[in-house]
Amino acid sequence: MNASPSDQPKGAPVPGWTGAQLPDGRPLQGRLCRLERLDIARHASDLFAAYQADSAGRNWTYLAYGPFADQTAIEAFYGPMAEKQDPLFYAIVDLVAGKAVGVASFLRMDPANGVIEVGHISYSPSLQRSTLATEAMYLMMCHAFDDLGNRRYEWKCDDRNGPSRGAAARLGFTFEGIFRQAMVYKGRNRDTAWLSIIDSEWPSVKAGFEAWLDPANFDADGRQLRRLEDCREA
Repeated sequence: MNASPSDQPKGAPVPGWTGAQLPDGRPLQGRLCRLERLDIARHASDLFAAYQADSAGRNWTYLAYGPFADQTAIEAFYGPMAEKQDPLFYAIVDLVAGKAVGVASFLRMDPANGVIEVGHISYSPSLQRSTLATEAMYLMMCHAFDDLGNRRYEWKCDDRNGPSRGAAARLGFTFEGIFRQAMVYKGRNRDTAWLSIIDSEWPSVKAGFEAWLDPANFDADGRQLRRLEDCREA
């Protein structure tokens, strides 16, 4: 005897769901950095100077573009991208130096289902593995969940990109699986790793960020006293 539709398994109800909002490019202010809508006239020279420290071009191995030979090349690529709403690019500005030192974006936005992705992350050497870099990701997550009301925050990368997968795990993302042969870029195959944070996980992830970013978590030389993972677990 066939089960009636009412007997078939269904997903958990989402009462009152009306969708998420789209980001509007407002500045995202932190203690160490500010994320502001990418503006080629203001940010291109800073970004080119910051990226020059990566003389081997390693930052661009797993991106479909770059490295850029000169500032004109940066302007030619990021100029049109800065005009788009999806992806929506932010420049990451170091508040002490007063200069842009990297970029990140929201993309593949699906407000009807409350899904948004972070991507096109390009950190200059001065930004990599810094407290400022972590704060930038925290600010984007806060905006995605708290301001825009998303249910799911995604991170995707080349499965061979160990540093990216490691960074995502450190930030609180859960690995979900591999999409095999998902892309061809720079003449080679990409199997794409999918990771996510969902809204029910966000409160503990957020508390971990706030505990880790607290100035009391760093010694006089700026070294962390507790790892981000340990703060989140606590």
